[in-house]
Formats: sequence, C-alpha cells, structure tokens
Amino acid sequence: MSQPTPSAGAAGPMSTFMPLNIDAHPLEFTGSGGEYFRVWIVNVLLSIVTLGIYTPWARRRTAQYFYGHTLVAGSPLEFTAQQRKMVMGFVLLMLITIAYQLAVNTGQDTAVGLFLLSGALLAPYIWASAMRFRLGATRWRGLRLQFTASWKEVYVASWPVFALALVWFGVFFGMQMLSPELADALQGAGPDEGDNEAPRLPFTPAMGGLLALGLVLTVLCFIRLEYNYKSLLVLRAQVGAERGRWKPVYMDFVKVWLATVAVFILCVLGVAVAGGLLGGGSLALLASQGKRLGIAVFIVLLVFAVFGFILLLLIASAPARAFREARMFRLMWDNIGVSQIARFKCHLRTGAYVWLRIKNIVLTLLTLGLYRPFARVSEYRMKVESVTLHIKGGVDQVAGALVRQQQQGGLGDALADAAGLDLIG
Repeated sequence: MSQPTPSAGAAGPMSTFMPLNIDAHPLEFTGSGGEYFRVWIVNVLLSIVTLGIYTPWARRRTAQYFYGHTLVAGSPLEFTAQQRKMVMGFVLLMLITIAYQLAVNTGQDTAVGLFLLSGALLAPYIWASAMRFRLGATRWRGLRLQFTASWKEVYVASWPVFALALVWFGVFFGMQMLSPELADALQGAGPDEGDNEAPRLPFTPAMGGLLALGLVLTVLCFIRLEYNYKSLLVLRAQVGAERGRWKPVYMDFVKVWLATVAVFILCVLGVAVAGGLLGGGSLALLASQGKRLGIAVFIVLLVFAVFGFILLLLIASAPARAFREARMFRLMWDNIGVSQIARFKCHLRTGAYVWLRIKNIVLTLLTLGLYRPFARVSEYRMKVESVTLHIKGGVDQVAGALVRQQQQGGLGDALADAAGLDLIG
C-alpha cells in the first residue's frame, strides 16, 4: 500500500545545521500525585456541579499542569491554548451530539443517515483541526510547534476510513447474494398469511467466510489509519523551519497489534479459567444452600456473580491495552526526530509498564476512584522519563537558531493561531 506522504519526506528535509557534538538530555517530570490530586479533585467537583460545562476549563488546567512539569533539556513545556477556542470546540461537539440523539430517538432515519455520512466525511477535518490546535498551543523555550499538513494530505491519509465503508457495503450486498432469504427479510417480505412462524435465515460457511473477511479487513483498515495519521503528524510537525523525521513502517504497527491480540487472548483465557473455577465452586455452594438462603438472596448473589465475572473480563483487557500502549509509545519515540538536528531514544520497559497499570487499576478500584490522579501521574512519569533527547550542538545555540527561523515565518504563525479548534478529547 502506498504511503500517506511522499517517501522523500520520510527522512525529513535537509537541515541548515552543521554536524556538531551530540548531547543527550533525558526528559524529566517534576510533578507529583499529591499536587495533581488537588487539580483533579477541583476539576471533578466543578464538572459535577456544572453538569459537565466546566469540562474545557478542566482540560486546560490538566494540560497546563502536565506540560509545565515536563522538562525537555531542562526547560518546561508550555500549554498556551486560548480558552475561547476550547469552549467553542466543546459547545460545537455537544450541539452535534444532542442533534444526533434527537434524530435517533425520534426515528428520523434519513437525518441519522446524513449525520453518519457527514461524520465520516468530516472526521479527517476534525482530526487535522485538533492537531493544528494542540501543536500550535505547545511551546518550548519560546518555540511553537506547528502542524503544516495540507487538507489534501489529510484526506489522502484518511483513505482507510472510506475503504472501511466500501468493505462493509461489499459485505452487506455479498450476504444478500449468498442468501436470498436474507434479502427478502431486509426488504420487508414476511411469512405467508396464516404462517405464524418467522422465516429461518440460513447461515452458510460462505457467509461466515465473508463476514470473517470483513472483520479482518476492518482491523487492517484501523491499523493503517493509525499508521497514516501518526506518520503524517510527525512528518508535517514543524519547529522553526525544521520538520519531523519518521522511521517506522506499516508492518511495525501490524506486529504490535498482533502481539496485543495474543496477550489479550492469553489474559482472557487465564481470567476465564480462574473465574470458572471460583465461580463454579461458588454456584455449587449457592445451589446447595439455596433453600436455606431463600430465593431472593440466591438471585441477588447470582446476579453479583455474573456481574463480577463480566468485570473480570473487562479487567482482563487492561494488560493487553497497557501492553499495546507501551509498545506503541516505544516504537514512536525510538524512531522519530527533528530533521537532522535532534532525535529521540526510548527505553520504556513493556513489562514494567503493564505491572504498573495493573497495580494502578487495583488501587483505583479499592479507593473507589480516588487513586486515579496518582495512577495517571505514575504512568505519565514512567513514559516521559524513558525518553532521551539527543541534540547536535548546544541547546542554547540550536534553540536560538530555531527562534530566528520562526520569526522569519511570522505570517505562518499568525495563520496557525487563527486555525484549529479543540474538537477531540
């Protein structure tokens, strides 16, 4: 499959900097769980009191806390987003969501279809607008990041979205061709008069194969979309006149996803076996004590057992999600840079991150959610402090040259300030 951007851009543009000594600067995070807890609890309480209206203010305070305590080569990041744009983006999304729910609840099928079609067409625009906003709101030593991809590049990179729609159109019509009874049922053809039984719809191996093919292609489209967007984001990110450098290939993403699926299956099997052993013994005990406990208590305990088993299955996905997050984080930050002047290296250990996530989930459940800010800080710290920035030449010299480049592009900075809304959470 073709890349979303020209292959010549993979190595980044030629830099104007001359080769110099390379200095290593490990990233640091100076925040703490206790400090962030105070920010988090205020955000939660005000969001509850205002029925969610405080959300954009809460997100800005959170971003400012994490940015301000993240040191890159000894200098903190800054989050300078305009609150007005964050509020506008939040209000716009809320209005769209309300309108869609009204259309669904009032049975306006045409309006629902138009909403879904418009959402598919506007999804690339929303994503690119949010990336422009976020990078434009990020500062380091007076330098602003920019996302410079054109709308054509964004929509070319978004081809998996439209391929996904074609895949399921093909599956839908293929199922009708393989099963005329299904086509009749979809067209509203019911059973003959006097026949009270609903028609049986056969499910053939060919239909199962077509459905499986659709699911496989769906997963591949999602992986390709993630790869296209992340590569475009890095290659079209710019600081001063220097653009990002990108090394990963599509198969790197596929390997991460395949490994994640394997971890998920192993976790589910382990939890299912453990839950089956514990649940089977508990059900046998409940059955033997059913008369003594009473039917009402027995039903309540049975419901709790079922919900507990479902909760265990949800928890079983946590290690797989943490595994994928760690592997993807290392893949990204171990293979990107800024033109020819800087590169990143990452030594995040996947096993350690997975164990940290499991510990955080257990403590969060035991504290009824109050440990959540401490969990977030610990995970963020582990990821940030696993990254080292390697810069050619002194930091002051490089930053000064980039500032001069940025000043020469003042018109572009002004246009970047005017573009983009915070449209994605």
